[in-house]
Amino acid sequence: MMTGKECVSAVLSRRKADRVPLGFYLVDCDTIGSVIGRKTLVRDTIGQRLALAAGRRDEVVEAMKKDVVEFYRKIDCADLIVPKEGGLVAPKNYEPEKLRRIDDETYEDGHKRVWKISRLENAMLCVHDPTQRTEFKVEDFPMPTAVTPPDPSVFEVLDHIVAELGSDRYICSYNHITALSRPGGFETGLMLYALQPEVIHACNRQSVAYQNANDAHYVRPGTDGIFVEQDMAGNNGPFVSPDMFREMCQPYFKERIQRLKTFREHVLFHNCGMNIPLVDMFIEAGVTCYQSLQTTAGMEIGKLKRMFGDRLVFWGGMPVESLIAGTPEDVRCDVRTAMERGGPGGGFILGPSHSIAYGTKYDNFMAMLDEYTKLRDKWS
Repeated sequence: MMTGKECVSAVLSRRKADRVPLGFYLVDCDTIGSVIGRKTLVRDTIGQRLALAAGRRDEVVEAMKKDVVEFYRKIDCADLIVPKEGGLVAPKNYEPEKLRRIDDETYEDGHKRVWKISRLENAMLCVHDPTQRTEFKVEDFPMPTAVTPPDPSVFEVLDHIVAELGSDRYICSYNHITALSRPGGFETGLMLYALQPEVIHACNRQSVAYQNANDAHYVRPGTDGIFVEQDMAGNNGPFVSPDMFREMCQPYFKERIQRLKTFREHVLFHNCGMNIPLVDMFIEAGVTCYQSLQTTAGMEIGKLKRMFGDRLVFWGGMPVESLIAGTPEDVRCDVRTAMERGGPGGGFILGPSHSIAYGTKYDNFMAMLDEYTKLRDKWS
């Protein structure tokens, strides 16, 4: 039997594999806690932020290292891991963030931004930001002349995960890409595409130059591929027209992907929403694998394979909505459907349509793993 590393490498390289592999982009704290049998700080957005603000960096890091590795060893069947659960941690010499408690659910940071705790989403949401800008000019985005390397300790958890799990799992470096810049936030940024395209070009140029300069640090030793993400569409289609994307985003997107491929052969790309009008450009840029097949937005694996399956590997197929709101039998049915439509002919990795998101029912998660292991060898 192939190791997970061998199986995923074969699928990404269009070679024969002995099974359909399973991959996770990230897993949230409630599922990890249920599997390992204790509360965890991994992907606990609220708990982590408050702990770091209190100066408990080393406690957070040690918990993350221990709990992520234990989780993946216990479920055992994950072949492809993007260790975003480890993420980039605060450096050892970090200055704790100043958070002033307003009430049990509200905090103010040192920049006078107000953050509201959302227990339902396991998030701290910015509800007031006096630093947010609405006006920009080209001069606001100079090309970087020198880039300060990150402190190596920010990679402490990620490097530990690679050392512990990388011998037999395919593990990606988690890197950056910004090719559809939105300075000033979502609405302001998109307005700039129509009103000040020169600002968008300047912002994209700066972002790509900065990210390119950091690749030697962010592409970690021992990793097999590179994972990048940027959402470029909503449920009904791309945020900008395909023609606008080709003119104002594609040159920078392609430059970024081609740069990453000088470090690793395979680049895996996460992008939510209805992106079919842009997929040909993703392929043209050199993307190996597309992740986050948002079924509810029309990104159904059977259709995608018919349209692009000879040129692009797909990773997903299991609707996250079923994991959160469905029953175990709903989940099993969705796994069978995804495997039946994605498995034939190869070029497919099973996974959730986004992530194992906060609110996923434990029984549903275990049903997904069980149904997958029953079917994974069928299309070898």
